[in-house]
Amino acid sequence: MTTTLSGAPQTFATGGQIASPPGTLTRLFFDAVTKYNRPDALQFKSDAQWRSVSHATFAERVRRIARGLRAIGVNRGDHVAILAENRPEWALADYGCLTAGIADVPIYPTLIPEQIAYILNDSRCVAIFVSTSEQALKVAGIRASVPVVAHVIGFTEELPGADMSLAQLEHKGADGETAADIARYRSDALEVTPDDLATIIYTSGTTGEPKGTMLTHGNFYSNVQAVMSLVPMVHDDIALSFLPLSHSFERTVGHYLMHASGVSVAYAESVDALLANFSEVRPTIVVSVPRIYEKIYARVLENALASGAIKKRIFFWARQVGDKWADEKLAGRTPAGLLAFKYSIATRLVFSKLKARVGGRLRLFVSGGAPLAPEINKFFYSAGLMILEGYGLTETSPIISCNTPQHFRIGTVGRPIPGVDVKIAADGEILARGANIMLGYLNKPEATSEAIDAEGWFHTGDIGELQDGFLRITDRKKDIIVTAGGKNIAPQPVENQAKMNKYVSQAVMIGDKRKFPIMLVVPNFETLEKWAKLKNLLWTNRAQLLAQPLVKAKIEKEVFGSLHGLAKFEMPKKIGLLDQDFSIEGGELTPTLKVKRRIIGQRHKALVDALYVDGGDS
Repeated sequence: MTTTLSGAPQTFATGGQIASPPGTLTRLFFDAVTKYNRPDALQFKSDAQWRSVSHATFAERVRRIARGLRAIGVNRGDHVAILAENRPEWALADYGCLTAGIADVPIYPTLIPEQIAYILNDSRCVAIFVSTSEQALKVAGIRASVPVVAHVIGFTEELPGADMSLAQLEHKGADGETAADIARYRSDALEVTPDDLATIIYTSGTTGEPKGTMLTHGNFYSNVQAVMSLVPMVHDDIALSFLPLSHSFERTVGHYLMHASGVSVAYAESVDALLANFSEVRPTIVVSVPRIYEKIYARVLENALASGAIKKRIFFWARQVGDKWADEKLAGRTPAGLLAFKYSIATRLVFSKLKARVGGRLRLFVSGGAPLAPEINKFFYSAGLMILEGYGLTETSPIISCNTPQHFRIGTVGRPIPGVDVKIAADGEILARGANIMLGYLNKPEATSEAIDAEGWFHTGDIGELQDGFLRITDRKKDIIVTAGGKNIAPQPVENQAKMNKYVSQAVMIGDKRKFPIMLVVPNFETLEKWAKLKNLLWTNRAQLLAQPLVKAKIEKEVFGSLHGLAKFEMPKKIGLLDQDFSIEGGELTPTLKVKRRIIGQRHKALVDALYVDGGDS
């Protein structure tokens, strides 16, 4: 193993063939229920207690949902939406649809009614599952504008505007059920083919109108089988699920892969409750996006800096020892002698506390959805917490490549998985081909033909390079900044460097068609306000705090001091400060916490223009 790209650049890499023939999600579901039969297939917290759903109960409820949908007139080939947060009922509704031959359409619970109406009409859903009163009210408010929706099914009783509850639907499926009915249900479910549509996932997208990505049973099945062959699970693994199941990353890795591998899935109460849920569930596997790792790292660093002088010295000594230990391990060597002794002390004094914060049993972190800063990945690795970073898109079901415990290289997204080929186009764009590539975009044949060429290569829109079979992502093709002088700047690596600083929460580069780039920064206000109090500064709100020259100078010093290894044209010339963090609800972040650069640039146009006027680019 190594942390650097050592070989000559390549233009093609393959993951080879998948060991198993094409299959379906229904087959995976039935096989997992029979093979594992766990008492805790699913876990959730209710009334301050963690409760379990067994495989037997899981399978029975899925069957009754499937038969209930048929009973109310939802037929094979129809589309049904799921508007819900992560919870057991999401999994039940999903498998209920799949085993009935119905394609489901997941909808992010953060979407506003108008966006929900667009998806329901575009996908022509005949029914929708809703989780809470908040979600039910959204649907009730748009019901007249979505005439194709005949049934609204609430996960709980008496949700506003719901036609029935999930319990009532299950009752319809159980009513008069005979052994012959059960056998017929299973037989019908297994008639689903790999080419049958499993779901339509609407891409959150950082630009443009959402597109309905059509994914088949075979698409998902190939992804699950490939990853299972690379990252073996063990019989007592527990996964903590908190990324939205409406996104393909959690859907495949945190849902289908975990169920197919016999892993118990525990649904976190919320992102805000993650730390508490870590200690309660004590997971062995966690699937996340870089923003969560960034926050954990920032919290660890902040706690160390806020400690007394001795504890602070111990932390930074341990970090230095861990860094040297990681270098040895990543180079394929076994740390020995004095380094091994120092590392054992560092683990006992510092790294064990980090492991305890995430439950004390964690075996693997998995990261995807956006690039992970190599420095953060290496910090976790040095603490004995491996983060397997992978890469993919909704259109690729989603995994194209991933690091594995056996083939692990920080700064890359691993090698192509079995069944997937990767090619680097002349302009640096990453192309992918394999059994995981979508059918196309619903109702958008032109967009489909633009995305998938005549040879079956999917054009990802990402820029990258291959070396030694490992793929490294540079940036989104659409995010590349081209300055007025014709210089190309990949903003994400620069932003990731800035976000390593404890004073920075978010950083966004702007500069397309301008003489030079600038950076918009959302400070870490918890850290900044502590510093401001020590400086005896006075303020009544965040905007007032950021307007003070001493604060501006402090943030500029911290940001510019964090940027290294950049060409002169890549270095932001000016920094603008924002007093509100980005959010999904505010529209600046996608549901997987990726920055919507265009939206942020538009919303802060006045500040951006002022920075360029001050910088001489008016």
